[in-house]
Amino acid sequence: MELFSDEASEQAWQRAVVISLLTWRRADDGDLLDDDQRYGWWGDTFPTLGRDRIGSRLWQLRRRTLTDDTLRDAEAFARESLAWLDDDGRVGAVTVTASRGVSRLDLQVVLSMRDGSVIDVQLDSLWQVINAI
Repeated sequence: MELFSDEASEQAWQRAVVISLLTWRRADDGDLLDDDQRYGWWGDTFPTLGRDRIGSRLWQLRRRTLTDDTLRDAEAFARESLAWLDDDGRVGAVTVTASRGVSRLDLQVVLSMRDGSVIDVQLDSLWQVINAI
């Protein structure tokens, strides 16, 4: 049984996006960390497919100042974590946009489905989730 079929509900796609973004992916070897913890899901240590990993590295932004560089990194980390949607051919395109307010980082993900429909996923106040506020 496949995780998603063509008839998968919008809610299931939204849940897949949220899980992909808010599950902590293990830090890459070249990542700059503020301590010695690489975190991540333990199953990524022994992937059945090479470099097949779950989650995002958004957690690495938790101690950074909310700057334009942080926004760019948030978008890059989000795209990386959602690449599996595009790679599997289930979604035609994935668009990620990060925006900020004074103390707020929002993330919008738009899934353009193969059937022409669009699924919009908004993560308001993502900065608060990353920083556990």
